[in-house]
Amino acid sequence: MSQAGERFFGLASLGPLARRLREQQALRALEEQAAREAAARREAERQLFARSVGAVTALRWHNRAHPEPDLPEPLPLQHWLDEARVLREAMSDEFDVSTLLDTDDQLSFRRPGIGTDVTARLRAGHWSIQRQLDLHGLRTDDAREALGAFIRSAHKAGLRCVRVVHGKGLGSPGKTPVLKGRVQRWLVQKREVLAFVQAKPAEGGAGALVVLLIQARRY
Repeated sequence: MSQAGERFFGLASLGPLARRLREQQALRALEEQAAREAAARREAERQLFARSVGAVTALRWHNRAHPEPDLPEPLPLQHWLDEARVLREAMSDEFDVSTLLDTDDQLSFRRPGIGTDVTARLRAGHWSIQRQLDLHGLRTDDAREALGAFIRSAHKAGLRCVRVVHGKGLGSPGKTPVLKGRVQRWLVQKREVLAFVQAKPAEGGAGALVVLLIQARRY
């Protein structure tokens, strides 16, 4: 293999390694947080007992049992990491969204079978915006995870219309929006998304999208 090929192979292998390192760091942080919370609970219980019984005199008795302290309930750390990994894989940057977007006077998207009247009403403000997510300043991986969690949470809460602010890229190198195209691709891949349109100028214009969610089922 040539030196250029070796350098390319080495760079290509850094992506998965970096993700594994981030996951390991997140796991360690969660374990440390769980230990701190358990210690705080034990200290709070000790102080509560001391305040309740008041001053006491220790018995001169050495034949006492020393029970092991209760262990904190295990946290589903691996489950959380698996969910985050599935979320990243379910929203690919390689997805080709160009054939699914309507680029008439303004950009819009609608699921197959949804008429243009839906995007027209969405653009006209027929549904009021119930929640907003601002992705300014986030790295790509962080923005993808934040968007996935936001859409999932809004749908579970029964919301129909939300706004996602991705920015116009005025502060980015080359003055090009870094997240704009990615946000479009990610939203198209979310099953909860029924349609989206570019926001009105007063609501963010080319730097934001107004998203219509599928109505959540009520049991």
